[in-house]
Amino acid sequence: MTTRVLVHTRTTAYRHESIPDAVAAVRALGEAHGFGVDATEDPGAFEAPLDPYAAVVFLSTSGDVLTPKGRTRLAAYVEGGGGFVGVHAAACTEYDWPYYGEMLGAWFDRHPQLQPGKAVVEDRTHPATRHLPPVWEFTDEWYDFRVNPRGAVRVLASADESSYEGGGMGADHPLVWCREQGAGRVFYTALGHTSEAYEDPDFRAHLLGGITWAAGV
Repeated sequence: MTTRVLVHTRTTAYRHESIPDAVAAVRALGEAHGFGVDATEDPGAFEAPLDPYAAVVFLSTSGDVLTPKGRTRLAAYVEGGGGFVGVHAAACTEYDWPYYGEMLGAWFDRHPQLQPGKAVVEDRTHPATRHLPPVWEFTDEWYDFRVNPRGAVRVLASADESSYEGGGMGADHPLVWCREQGAGRVFYTALGHTSEAYEDPDFRAHLLGGITWAAGV
């Protein structure tokens, strides 16, 4: 049976213009690497069993995007061994659901203007980062988070705040990480604001590595 991934892109707050290009990129990755992709903005999709999916991807979601029943289903899915991938504004999602913040690792706080900067790759043994240079030059919004997740997550890459203007977390600024939640695997990358990101081969490989790691394939 083909491995399948569910991509959720519902927004009830800010909506990224890059979402259609992001979904297209994940579909292309699936076609190239042998996994199926279902994309939805229907919260009702999470009221049905999630067992058919190896991973769920929250792709620049924002605000409250699940029903109470959907929250229960998603938590049970991850605790039972399902994979979860959060991309960019997934950290701006479900602020009123404590479990979500714990599972993801941190919630978004603020960001400076879109600009070039540098990400320092701390862990090159993970599928999402092993192809990257030690210092990855990228253009994004360089999210700050409400709390520093280091210690509760495995940090894969961090932001070099000296490389851009307006950083607010200081010398220790995790940007990409992974963790285990129950029997499940959780991956998060703060990058992915622009449509151009999803055309970048390094970012596509980054996304692919996060998805396949979380899905256990």
